[in-house]
Parts: sequence; C-alpha cells; structure tokens
Amino acid sequence: MAKIVLFCHSLRSDWNHGNAHFLRGMLSELQGRGFTVRGFEPKDGWSARNLAADLGPSALSAWRAVYPDLPVTTYDPERLDLDQALDGAELVLVHEWNEPALVARLAARRRAGARELLLFHDTHHRMASAPDEMARLDLDGFDAVLAFGEALSEAYRRAGWGRNVFTWHEGADLRVFRPVVGRPLERDLVWVGNWGDDERAAELREFLVAPVAALGLAARVHGVRCPAAAQAELADAGIDHAGYLANFRVPQAFAAALMTVHVPRRPYARMLPGIPTIRVFEALACGMPLVSAPWDDCENLFNPGEDYLVARDGAEMRRHLAALSADPDLRAAIAGRGRAAVAARHSCAHRADELLRICSVLGRDLAEPAAARAS
Repeated sequence: MAKIVLFCHSLRSDWNHGNAHFLRGMLSELQGRGFTVRGFEPKDGWSARNLAADLGPSALSAWRAVYPDLPVTTYDPERLDLDQALDGAELVLVHEWNEPALVARLAARRRAGARELLLFHDTHHRMASAPDEMARLDLDGFDAVLAFGEALSEAYRRAGWGRNVFTWHEGADLRVFRPVVGRPLERDLVWVGNWGDDERAAELREFLVAPVAALGLAARVHGVRCPAAAQAELADAGIDHAGYLANFRVPQAFAAALMTVHVPRRPYARMLPGIPTIRVFEALACGMPLVSAPWDDCENLFNPGEDYLVARDGAEMRRHLAALSADPDLRAAIAGRGRAAVAARHSCAHRADELLRICSVLGRDLAEPAAARAS
C-alpha cells in the first residue's frame, strides 16, 4: 500500500495542541487500512517542551499506551534530510503549524519535480483573521489545501486557490473516544479546554463559570494556560481546576460526570462559522450530553437542539444545565443522538474516506497498490 507522511507540530504532545487529537487518529486509521504511515515532528517543539516541563519528560511517551505502533520521528530542523524522509512517499500532509522554512523546503522540492502529492492542512483562523501572515508561507508547489471548514476554504478561494482547496473537517477517533461504562459518578459537569489567550474569557465567564456557580453544580475544569486570576474565579465559583489532562484520558473524565459544555473561541465563532472544535466531536463520541454556547452550524454537521443543546446566553445555559442535571431521560436522549451523529458522519474513518477521494480527484489513487500503478 501507499506510503503517507505527515509533518506536524507534535504527535507526542497535546499540551495546548488540539490538532494532535485528530492527527493521531487519522494516521492510526490509515495505518489500520494497510497504508505505510510516518509522522515527523521537531524534537524541541513548543507543545512537547511545555508538556515535559509541566509533567516531566516521561509524559512525552504516555500517548504510546493508546497508539503503541504509530511511527513518529523527531528531527532537528537543521539536519532533516527530506529525500530520506520522503523516500517512497505517495502523499505528504503538511499541517499549518510547521515552521515556514520547512514549508518552503517541501514546496521547492515539489516544484523541482518530486512525485509525491503535497497537501497543506489548515486548522487555524489565520487565513481569515491574518491573511498577510499566511501569505508569508510559501505554498507555491503544494497541490492543494485541506481546510477544516467551508468558511476557511472560502478564504483560500479568495486568495486564488480555486478548485484546489477542499473542505476537510476534523473528526473523532472512535477507537479512543467512546462511552466508558461502570465509572462511578463524581460530579455534575466537566469541561476540558484551555483558557488560552483571553480569546474567550468573557464567554467562559458567561457560559461556564456563572451558570455553574448559580446552580451550585459540582464541576471540574481540565486545561492549561489558565492564569492565576482565572483560577481564582473558578475557585470562587466552586469549580475545581485540575490542570492538564491528556486527551486520550478524556473519555474517563467524561464518564465521571453528567454533562459538559462547549464554549467556542471568538475568532472561530465570528470569522469561521460552521467549524466546531475537535472537542465537540470527541464529547459527542463519548456519549456526553453537551450544551453549547452559540456557533453557527451552517454546514449542517449536526442537528442543534437534538444532538446537543444550544444556549444563546448565560440564562439559557443555566436552564439547560438545570434540566440535564434533573432529567436522566433527557441526558440519555441527547447523548444517544450526539453519539449516533458522530458515528454516522464524523469519525476518523469517515475523514480517511474523504481524504482518499480528494487524492483521487487530484489524480492520485492511493487505494491502488503501487505495483499495479507502475505496470
């Protein structure tokens, strides 16, 4: 089967790096189908460095308990031999969080006649929010762009990519994200996410902190980059801040709570409608009743109000959380529909099918053995 290579910021670390969730699942799915896969990440990347500083170097191998056979190579950017790394590759995926110098080297190699299909995978808002910054990336030579939502695809089309941009949403790895049965209930609500760069501080106060405090719910927050002032706010609201949680351990955390919430970051909610974060796919895959702050599901990925509940403001969030807390039948109905939606349309298996179709449109049939193509 064909060889597929991924260059990304990190597969070892998901410390404030939600892209690792989907990329691990995708490579694992493709490997399970018989493809030869390999991931490359810089040895001293920001996310890996922070995870090691936070929990110790051994934390960088914890993900191996879930993905024991996924081949990942760490490299020194100054010494990376691309000819060796890409020997025999049919497809190269380059995630947007790579150094511009590496992106330029890969683009130049393809322009010079390298045979592998070269795709740029974008899961950030910069093409819409800071197009001048993205213009500094040398994408001339890439065969196409994979954008994680139609609004982002449109931004690339406006920049001249035309039919060589494809919408490719993230999805949940159902082998990891699934309901966990038998764990004792420990709290009413759990939220997993990072406070971040104040992009949603006001929204977190309105849709998480204030409703939990008003209802007196037993709640826990997992995440990093939560400043001292925010931790004090959580403590004042009676919310336990538990710090970093590896994403592959999220199903167990969900299983110990009744419900969760989704609070989109402002740039995505305002500039890139139709794009949920990976956390939505994963929570629903785990059968978790979810209440979301407003985001426009303009691509009809889900059935809002059925697969999850929508709170237009803090008052409505309080009402939804109170209803879910009091009604196990409502929780079961929402959880069942959300889980079914992801299983039917939004798993890594579905995204692998979509990727192979995209490659076929671009003239590369990766499902066909290389020997048969050469004959």
